[in-house]
Amino acid sequence: MVRRMCKEDLDAVEEIEQLSFSVPWSRSMLTQGFLSALDHYLIIEKEGQPAGYINFRFLAGEGEIERIAVHPRFRGQGLGRKLMEAMEEYGESRGVTDFTLEVRSSNEKAINLYESCGFVKEAVRKGYYRHPSEDAIIMWRRGI
Repeated sequence: MVRRMCKEDLDAVEEIEQLSFSVPWSRSMLTQGFLSALDHYLIIEKEGQPAGYINFRFLAGEGEIERIAVHPRFRGQGLGRKLMEAMEEYGESRGVTDFTLEVRSSNEKAINLYESCGFVKEAVRKGYYRHPSEDAIIMWRRGI
């Protein structure tokens, strides 16, 4: 089940964040995003608990995916795709026609997911990521 995130989900989202990123967002950053009028968080549940989340921002008819992560225990079950589909529906209902994201150039699983969801590589940001240093691929899905 995919639903809007609530305050009680912050502990689980923080855990997923810590397990998923080499430079995880702090609890403070997650809380600020959750409270922001521009940011939106969706949760996917599995076995009665948050198993993954997606965070995106809407601005001027565009959506930027800032984070998407699935708990390692639940990866490989299509939950990331369900989060992407729910995000698209949510954005469409608010007039969003284009979505963008950045992804590590070595993250082949994520790139494959995004491409299968209609995203196309459009640019590269050299040395964008730290720990380790790596390029970011900028992807777009336009005209939803």
